Amino acid sequence: MTSLVQSVDWLAIAPPTVAAVVGLVVLVADLFLAESRKPLLGWIAVAGLAAAALMLLPLLDADRSTFCLVGDTEVCSYTADRFTLVIQFLVLGGALLSALLSVTALKDSGKRLPEGEYWFLFLSSAAGAALLPASRDLATLVVALEVASLPAFALVGLRHGDRRSSEAALKFFLSSVTATAVSLLGISFVYAATGTLHLTRVAERIQDVDGQLATLAQTGVVLTLVGFAFKTAAVPFHFWVPDTYVGAPLPIAAYLSVIGKAVGFSGLILVTVVALPSYADAWAPALAVLAALTMTAGNVGALRQQSTRAYSAVRLLAWSSVGQAGYLLVPIAAAGYSDDPEKSVGSTLAYALMYGAVNLGAFAVAALVGRAHRLNRVADYRGLYAARPLTALLMGFFLLCLAGLPPGVIGLFAKVTVFAAAVHAGLGWLAVVMAVNVVIALVYYLRWTALLFRAPETAPDGEAAAHRLPAPLTAALALTGVLGIVLSGAPQLVLRFTETGLF
Repeated sequence: MTSLVQSVDWLAIAPPTVAAVVGLVVLVADLFLAESRKPLLGWIAVAGLAAAALMLLPLLDADRSTFCLVGDTEVCSYTADRFTLVIQFLVLGGALLSALLSVTALKDSGKRLPEGEYWFLFLSSAAGAALLPASRDLATLVVALEVASLPAFALVGLRHGDRRSSEAALKFFLSSVTATAVSLLGISFVYAATGTLHLTRVAERIQDVDGQLATLAQTGVVLTLVGFAFKTAAVPFHFWVPDTYVGAPLPIAAYLSVIGKAVGFSGLILVTVVALPSYADAWAPALAVLAALTMTAGNVGALRQQSTRAYSAVRLLAWSSVGQAGYLLVPIAAAGYSDDPEKSVGSTLAYALMYGAVNLGAFAVAALVGRAHRLNRVADYRGLYAARPLTALLMGFFLLCLAGLPPGVIGLFAKVTVFAAAVHAGLGWLAVVMAVNVVIALVYYLRWTALLFRAPETAPDGEAAAHRLPAPLTAALALTGVLGIVLSGAPQLVLRFTETGLF
């Protein structure tokens, strides 16, 4: 008789497990620590995320799977392959940098952010985000997606007595719950048509669905894609982004801009390229149109931001992130047309790694400027070079990377990689739309960069300029700056690292 008891590959599941366990440790420790010792929780969280990221190293040697079917060990619910490790590295690395920003933000908040709850929710969301790319069945995929999303709603609205924060959380929650309901309905239709939830088996069976169930399967595919389109902030599911980023604590806005996108795009890749390759003639054109609309709406929205408007710096970064989501969609759409979808997926991962590093760096500078200028307007960055030369140079570098201009070579390299994926897939029209959008983005990125080096309207405060930066904020700026500079010097490292093992 075959045993139904399975052994668990603990090493394979270590990265999300460590993050989850540290979250529970923080929750329990919060009960026993005196108020004056609560900042210790932040450093426990940072150490936990660093440990979770280090657990990726033993997994580089070979693919590992666990929670497999008893009768077929090739069909598993959790797989740690190269695709998984790249996304987990982005998620845990991004969460670590966001945690460093959070340590300073919590200290500056004046007890308006409860530290124990904040760190428990933060680590829970990071654990769900790290689980998602390893998911190889639709049930695990949805559970991971919700574990990543639900704590994020609470984090956005966690600031006590802040109406703007509460409104942002409500808008984020209602939009996300609607999208989740739609995708769950779609997944139930796919399950009804195929009789399985495992992605590889869905891919096999959905090609031979009985004629009576074909419409059900097609409807399921459409509804599932709509749900994941929201998670990527694709047009027309992007309206929650600017208000949510402005209302959230700045480190959470940074977290959502990178980790939120990593979650959405990894889920979208798994559903389309792995589970539904036979429907590529349906989802590939839809994603191509979504990519064009998303990058255009994002860049035009960023271009329209007035530099003197309250929170215009965060709003510009929010709209910019919508535009960047459009670029990230291009290679996924190209995978549906390409003979080598793995290479197209690799282009998305390469772009996501570049975007994650430099966008978190830009948010770190925004967090620094926001400590002195509460309204965080783009105009507040005028003359930053006179007050903090190194910070201004780093911000200029990050903005040029996002624009794809030297010396931000990694940004240029990432955009060329995405552009090449579109051209090789025969999507010439999409490559043209992308080129036009890159030019539009140059306007607002260069306008902001020039502002950093203009003469300040008032003489810089010598005392403020000489004041030492908090160590966590300094560490976040240093890590993102070094990563961006190293990758600009050796951009081929990104492509080598993002060679996926999905097929």
